[in-house]
Amino acid sequence: MSTPNPQLSISQQRIICSHLGGVRLNLLYKASVHGFTAEDFHEQCDNLAPTVSVGYNASGYVFGGYTRRPFCQSGEYVNDDQAFLFTFSGAKLCTFPPSNAACAVKMDSDSGPYFGEALVLVNESKPVVYSDPRGGYYPFNPVKMHGNDLDLTECEVYQLEETTELEKPWRTVIWESEKRKKLMESIKAYQPTTSSVSHAQILLIGPVGAGKSSFSNSVKSVFRGYVTNQATSGSSTTSLTTQFRSYSVWAGRGGNLLPIILRDTTGLEESTGAGLDLDDISSIILKDHRPAKASLYWDDHKDKIHCVVYAIDACKISTMTPQLQKKMVAIRKKVNLMGIPQLVLLTKIDEACPLVKEDLRNVYKSGYIKDLMEEVSSRLGMPMSCVVPVKNYSEELELDMNCDILLLSAITQMLRSVNTYLDEFQE
Repeated sequence: MSTPNPQLSISQQRIICSHLGGVRLNLLYKASVHGFTAEDFHEQCDNLAPTVSVGYNASGYVFGGYTRRPFCQSGEYVNDDQAFLFTFSGAKLCTFPPSNAACAVKMDSDSGPYFGEALVLVNESKPVVYSDPRGGYYPFNPVKMHGNDLDLTECEVYQLEETTELEKPWRTVIWESEKRKKLMESIKAYQPTTSSVSHAQILLIGPVGAGKSSFSNSVKSVFRGYVTNQATSGSSTTSLTTQFRSYSVWAGRGGNLLPIILRDTTGLEESTGAGLDLDDISSIILKDHRPAKASLYWDDHKDKIHCVVYAIDACKISTMTPQLQKKMVAIRKKVNLMGIPQLVLLTKIDEACPLVKEDLRNVYKSGYIKDLMEEVSSRLGMPMSCVVPVKNYSEELELDMNCDILLLSAITQMLRSVNTYLDEFQE
């Protein structure tokens, strides 16, 4: 039998994978193909783990459970403190942990996936759901979970696979201290290609918590020689940057001022009127509200933005709301009309992928990170060559060579974009 096509959408798969830490889903069991019986389920799924079981009903609900324990037919409960039930609410994954981890999963021979007397898919070999949030071990709202529609139109079980490590890196990076030194010297020696422009002005835009301020701190740290935190950064549901801020970069304590200015903005928020909005872009980039072609004059270029960089959290790409994506695409189009080059910083790559967390040098050997870069490229309508992954300094006390190389490579790409922009006007 050929491998059946999953009903779980690509977006939903990525949301689950992101929640579980950069894994892939392999479809093991599809009830409409293999059969709506316990025997069919166990034949396809026993002794395989971890798994995500998904139920679908005619009311449009997509729900199920996760366990890292392999299914079997022992009739016993098994302990799983990482198990959870879930349901989708739009692009959001709502999860419900067990109240008693010792009874998180039951290995029942007469049913499909069986989660602690609370939720059973393919109950008693029928296309139905058993649901009891009161007497089970998972407290949840049944209306929110499945709309109280207990008839299954489909049931699927996926096995989680570790992130794919590509045979060879798809981008070439030299991970050596000499390379770090050369990148730093090149940036220190940088001069804009137009004499009337003294500094490369780089504008950072991104959703709340994406790492704009952390990137500014990290770049300053590399050149200071130790981890520093001038820009306010951290975790919050609203923007920690409450105003338009500019950050200069110094070559060491008491060293020369580098010809780079990083301009940080308040975070993008999905609701209209909150955070950075489309109407703010003209005044920030052009310093006033004149038509975009006013920026063609050299006198106007000296203090204006030369490159726009979007910071995107690698862990949240798949859960980006349509409203936020629409706002970012609108900003992209407005900046395009101004002729200003744009790049994407893919941040928190170590949090998104265990392979990269283990060794940052695996960033271009991670199939999962490449998939995320392709997704953000597609969502924002930017070529892959304009997407640059980085890891910001957040919890570290000391600098790391590999982290520095990614940060310095990102700055190098920004400066190349600035020169391309200035060269076009000079011509």
